Formats: sequence, C-alpha cells, structure tokens
Amino acid sequence: MAEFLLEHIQFVWLGIAVILIIIEASTMGLTTIWFALGALISMVLAFLNLPIVWQILLFLVVSAILLIFTRPVAVKKLKIGSVKTNSDNIPGQRGRVTQDIKEDEKGLVKINGQIWSATEVNGKAVAKDTYVIIEKIEGVTLYVRAEE
Repeated sequence: MAEFLLEHIQFVWLGIAVILIIIEASTMGLTTIWFALGALISMVLAFLNLPIVWQILLFLVVSAILLIFTRPVAVKKLKIGSVKTNSDNIPGQRGRVTQDIKEDEKGLVKINGQIWSATEVNGKAVAKDTYVIIEKIEGVTLYVRAEE
C-alpha cells in the first residue's frame, strides 16, 4: 500500500488539498487554505519527480510562510471574525438633540427613531432641538458635533 501511494504521490497531494479546501469551506477560518496551497505546490513538485522528502519539506515551509505572512492581511481585508451591526452605519449621520448636552456631560440624541446618550466631541454644550452630526460611537454613547 505504501509503495502504491509513493508511486501516485501527486494524487495523494491532490487529495490532501481537496480535504483541506473542504475543511476551509466549512470553517471559514482562513487557516487550512494555506496548507491546501502548500499541498498543491507539493503536487506540482511530485509531477516533476522531486524526492518525497523535498515535497514534504516544501509543503511545510510554503504552508508556514503563507500562514504567517498572508493570513493576517487576508483576515483584515476580508474582516473575518468581525460582526457588522446597524450601529456601524451611524457615524456621519444626522440626529436631533432631545435633551440638552451640557458642557462635559451627556444628553440625548434621536437618530433613526432611537434615543441615544450623547456627548459633544469637544465637551461643548448643545441645546435641545439642535441638529448634530454623529462623529463616532463608543459603547452606547454617541460623540456628536453641532451641525453648521
């Protein structure tokens, strides 16, 4: 059996790559895909009749390099693990002060039919019924500036 596998090692590498791709598709963790690419490169090396030791060594080296150097970039670009919420769309929108925002204190702002606690970004006071632009959100507090 071992002899048969060694004679057809390129198909073993292809099988490993397929299995790793299936695992990646089911987990979406961006981990096993790099090993699948390493297996595909080793498959090409097997077709070129490189010794099995070199195939395994290059599989490990290529997979590790891809995992270490490209995974963080891919995770960041694809935003793996981050959950978008409706509050992500609020910065830049316009709201109306429903309770005075006093200097360095919180007031209330209505935006999209919801009331949020809010503070002025520079600590200034903002009167009730003033329209504001939401600069950012931290927790459940809006940081706003008066609309000009």
